Amino acid sequence: MMRKMTVCAYGLEEKHREKIRKAAEGFGFSVSFYNGWREAGEELRSSEVILGCEADALAVSDTCRWFCTSNAGVEGHVNSPHLRSDMLLTNSAGAYGVTISEHIVMAALMLLRRQMEYTRIISERRWERGLKVHSICGSRILIMGTGDIGKKTAERLRAFRPASIKGVNRSGRDNLLMDAVYPVERLDDLLPDTDILIMCMPGTGETAGLMNRERLHMLPQGSLVINVGRGSAIDQEAIKECLRSGHLAGAALDVFEKEPIPDSDDIWEIPNLLITPHCSGNVSLGYTVDRFVDMFLEDLDRYVQGKPLLHEVDRKAGY
Repeated sequence: MMRKMTVCAYGLEEKHREKIRKAAEGFGFSVSFYNGWREAGEELRSSEVILGCEADALAVSDTCRWFCTSNAGVEGHVNSPHLRSDMLLTNSAGAYGVTISEHIVMAALMLLRRQMEYTRIISERRWERGLKVHSICGSRILIMGTGDIGKKTAERLRAFRPASIKGVNRSGRDNLLMDAVYPVERLDDLLPDTDILIMCMPGTGETAGLMNRERLHMLPQGSLVINVGRGSAIDQEAIKECLRSGHLAGAALDVFEKEPIPDSDDIWEIPNLLITPHCSGNVSLGYTVDRFVDMFLEDLDRYVQGKPLLHEVDRKAGY
């Protein structure tokens, strides 16, 4: 009798399904494909391996031995009461670095070059071109989170010749793509020397509320904040105040405390804020889907051989 695998990840094309099917059947699995865990329904109950995304699918999986999420973030998974201690959990961190780092570069350039203001000017059919702009060149950049996203962001920003690129992570462990990496305990020392703050940290208890009102005011007058990690990492009311007062020259937020943002939230009205609907790490880029499928199949080969999985989540760390 063949073992059972259920795939309910989003963004898959027929070439991805065929690639998964061929590998899985070669290892003795029958495979079913669905558009989301709700459509999969009862199929999840008898599946040994699940490739999906939402943590809600864990509640339906009675026999699952390995759950691979196509997401990078796993806070909902590790905090789920349905995640059994004997169940393997892997994520797809490493698939999103390209698309999110390009989003960060886009956001930084739009803020520095004041593209949102020029878009408003052109929409009013005015020919105005005297806005003072700034550059990544010569800027002091601080990246909070030095995983795949942080590294790929540093790699791309290096071409613009910034004055420095520094990183912050839990351990302070260095990497060759940044000028220096510091433990999070040094954050208060680093913020006053930062022109562009980039936040790409996972959602954990340690990152929640990390950029509070006090730390936002440690940033120099006229600095920029870009957050593509989790909305819980930043005090949303405080950053609105900093933008209104002019302490921050601008911000780009892809993640928020509450998503979707309520219609009544006055954050919509802040002119120097670039809002994107949590789309920086979406599966709309083909490379991202190619990558997380390859990562899953890489671990599938190891799973059937009884080897440790390369992308297993550290449940204590939360990523």
